[in-house]
Amino acid sequence: MLTMEQVYRIKIMKKFEGKSLRKISQLTGHDFETVKKYVEKDDFNLTIRPKQRRKGKLSPYRSIVTTWLIKDKQAPHKQQHTARRVYDRLKELYGDEFDASERAVRKFVADIRKELQTNTDGFLPLEHPPGEAQADFGEAQFIENGITYDGYYLNMSYPHSNGGHTQLFKSANQECLLEGMKAIFEHIGGVPTAIWFDNMSTIVKKIKEYGERDLTKGFLRFMMHYGFQSNFCNPNSGHEKGSVENKVGYHRRNMFVPVPEFKDLKEYNKELLLKCDQDMNRMHYKGYGMIKDLFREDQQEFFKLPKVPFEVFLHEFAKADNYGKVKFDGKTYSTAPSMAGRQVIVKAGAYNIEILDTDYNYIIGHRRLYGEEKESMNWIPYLELMSKRPTALKYTGLYNQLPQILKEYLDKSDYEGKKQALKLFTKMTVTTGFDTAIEAFEEGLKLGVSDPDSIWAIYCRLTTGTLPEPEVSLPDTVPELKKYTPDIKIYDQLIVPGGLQL
Repeated sequence: MLTMEQVYRIKIMKKFEGKSLRKISQLTGHDFETVKKYVEKDDFNLTIRPKQRRKGKLSPYRSIVTTWLIKDKQAPHKQQHTARRVYDRLKELYGDEFDASERAVRKFVADIRKELQTNTDGFLPLEHPPGEAQADFGEAQFIENGITYDGYYLNMSYPHSNGGHTQLFKSANQECLLEGMKAIFEHIGGVPTAIWFDNMSTIVKKIKEYGERDLTKGFLRFMMHYGFQSNFCNPNSGHEKGSVENKVGYHRRNMFVPVPEFKDLKEYNKELLLKCDQDMNRMHYKGYGMIKDLFREDQQEFFKLPKVPFEVFLHEFAKADNYGKVKFDGKTYSTAPSMAGRQVIVKAGAYNIEILDTDYNYIIGHRRLYGEEKESMNWIPYLELMSKRPTALKYTGLYNQLPQILKEYLDKSDYEGKKQALKLFTKMTVTTGFDTAIEAFEEGLKLGVSDPDSIWAIYCRLTTGTLPEPEVSLPDTVPELKKYTPDIKIYDQLIVPGGLQL
C-alpha cells in the first residue's frame, strides 16, 4: 500500500503536470494498475479502525515547543528558552508520560529553531490568477447562549477578486479548520485550484530543506479529496499571503463588531456566509470593477465539488471510568452505564462529539465542549436503565448527581411509584432535555401534586402552553346532530324604550 505522500505525488503528476498513467508508473516505479487506481480514486474519507496510531516520542510536543520558541522572539535574550529549559518544562508538564532523553530534545529544539529563522532576503511581489485562495485564522470573542468564548474565525480570501468568506469557531484545531473550509467550498459551489497557508501545526508537521513540508495525515486526506494544491509561506513571512492578512482585519471590523451574540454557532455560520456574499457588492480597492463580478471569474476556475462530501472528524480511543464517562481533549463526556470500564471510540467534529463502541455502533452524542466547559452529561441511557431497576437507583453514582428535589421525591415513592416517575422523567428528558424535566417535577411538587398524570400535565403546559386534547372516537350508534344556529333577532322584540320588556 502506498503512503499518503506517494498517492499525493501521483495525483499531482496527473492533474497538474499532465503526465500519462504509464509515464507516472515509469517515474515512480509503481505498478501501472496501482497508479491507475489512485488516479481514479476521488473519495479520501477516512475509514476508522480500532487501532491507535503510533507516534514518535517528540512529535506530539512539536506544537507547544514551537509556540515557546516563537514567543522567545519577544523576550530578552537571557530569558529565552535553552534546550535544557525546554526539556525541564516538558518533564514538568507531562511527568512520566514524557520519556525522551535530553539529547533528543536538544536536537529537536535545534531543528525547530532552524525552521523559525527569519527570511531577510526581501519581499517578492506575488501574482495570483483567478481561482486561487488564501486561508488563515483570526481571533474574535463571541457569545453563544449567554456564554462568552474567546474564539477563532477562519478567513478565506480570493486575491484576484478581493472577495472573502469567514466561519467562526471555538477553536483553531484541525476539525474546525477543515469544517470551515468544507462549508465555504459547498457555499461557493466549487474548490479553489490552490490555497496558500502559513505553517499552522494543524497542517504542517515539519518544514524540511528547500521548503518542502511534511503534512498532517488529516489535511493530506482532505486536500486529495477536494483536489486543490497547497502552497505555504516561509516561516515568519505573513506578507506572502497579504490578501488574507488584510481580510482577517477586515472581517473582524465588519463582521464581529459589536461582539456577536446568538443561540447556535452552526446556524450563525450559515448567516455569515450570506453576509460575506452581500459584502461583495462593492468596488475593488484598485478600481478593477465590482468584487462580485470579479469573483465570478474566480468561480469559473474553481474545481468541481467531489460527489461524496468529506466527513470531518478526529477519532481517538478512550476508556470509560466506573460511571461510564470518558475524557477527551481535557473534557468529560458521558457514554452509557453498560460501557463502564470498557474501551470506546470518540469521534470528534468541530461542533459535536459521537461516542461509539469498538464495533463502531453509536452509543450517544454530545455538543463538543470548549473553553471553561468541563463536562457534558447525557442522562438518557442512565435514566432508561434506572426506570427498569428503580430499587438500584440509590446505590448508583447517578443518584448522587440528581437534583435534591428529585431525590427526595423518589425516596418517598414506593417501587411502582419510582418506576413510573423515572419512566416519565426519561420521556421528558428525551423530548426536551433534562432541565425541563426537572422544572416540571419541581413545579408539581411546589403545587402539592406528585402523581405522574399531574406532573405530565404541568410539563405539557411548560413546553407547549396548552394541554394536549385527546381524540375521542364515537361509536356508529351515536346519531349525527344537525348543526343548530340560534337566531338572536327574536330577542329584539323584547326591547322597549327605557330597557327590556318584562
